[in-house]
Amino acid sequence: MALTATAAVLAGCASGTTETAPDPAGTVPSTAPDSAGTTPSTAPDATGTTAPTTRETPRGTLLVADFGGDTVTFVDPGREGSGEGGRPIASVEVGTAPYGLVVGEDGRAWVATAEGVAVVDTQRRTRLALIPYETETGPVTTGEYRGGGMGIALAPDGRHVYVGVNVPGGNGTVEVIDTATREVTGVAPVGRRPFDVDVSPDGREAYATGHDSFDVTAVDTGTLRTRRMEVAPYGTEGGLGSWLKPHYAVVRPQDGKLLLPFEGERLAVLDPRTGKVETEPMTADTHQHGAALAPDGTLLVVGTGPIGADDEDPSLTVRTPDGKERVVPLDGPHEDVAVSPDGRTAYVTGGFTRDGYWNGITVVDLEDGKNAENGRNSEKNKPIRLEAGNRPLGIAIL
Repeated sequence: MALTATAAVLAGCASGTTETAPDPAGTVPSTAPDSAGTTPSTAPDATGTTAPTTRETPRGTLLVADFGGDTVTFVDPGREGSGEGGRPIASVEVGTAPYGLVVGEDGRAWVATAEGVAVVDTQRRTRLALIPYETETGPVTTGEYRGGGMGIALAPDGRHVYVGVNVPGGNGTVEVIDTATREVTGVAPVGRRPFDVDVSPDGREAYATGHDSFDVTAVDTGTLRTRRMEVAPYGTEGGLGSWLKPHYAVVRPQDGKLLLPFEGERLAVLDPRTGKVETEPMTADTHQHGAALAPDGTLLVVGTGPIGADDEDPSLTVRTPDGKERVVPLDGPHEDVAVSPDGRTAYVTGGFTRDGYWNGITVVDLEDGKNAENGRNSEKNKPIRLEAGNRPLGIAIL
């Protein structure tokens, strides 16, 4: 899971963070204490001037959006990314109730908050800007139904960010941000509560998943023309009160089709060229939210737990491209998932948009259990629970 163009580089968040002026490269040195309470060391430069030293954030570090606070948290994933010995290492204030985030190859993170899209330098671990929305979303609030940014995605060429903006009580928008100027350059109407935003492999379309309108809206990234595609394998009966709605999607690279899991029972496969939806069976039988694709095409889907008396508990579905599934039990509700570049490890956030969340990440060894007869991970390599952030929802791997 974004009308006039404006740009804003704000000096601090609403909670009072202070940021220093950008250097000639456009970055802002961080002088805030780190997670251990220490301030970055300073050292004289070639002219004898004392300046803060930069902090290099190691590759493989996890970044989570703290929906329960106004920060993003950097998390050491532990030994070889396994979760063992992992811990939070720093937090950066970004804006109220951050939801989704995405990280570009340049190391900048784009974070959808209730106030605007925050731009974070992940190496120096500081906020560079907060870009306000053009869409009117009402007072800045927190909680599951708050207005502001939700899903967010980056164009394949890194030149634009697309953020789904929730408008309480009405249809949302996708706002387009130029990553070079940090300006909103366009706004397109989409469905209600755009949980997720994705982009086609060629960058020509952005897709907003409208949770409360049972649809995906395709946005032409050149013209901002839109077309609505209903995705409702259970129908739309119940309207806003229905649980059987789309939440998150992934785009399959080989054919550009969108995969949207429903209730651990059905996988909706949407062809955005025709709007046609086909369904495939799933096996977890649990209310499903976050989804991600591993490099080999394996689909990972977060099961948040039961919504009916006969539903199963929280889980992570691991579905191979040929449709075979194994289900990894999770301890408590979770929301979103990211997978390591080598496809061996999944990181599942415990934030959850509803009650029952916890402040951490579950680390799942995807190699373990591949050949298990019962399709589940072994007792030896149970998922590891890792402390991380404040109700973490969105997650990215640096």
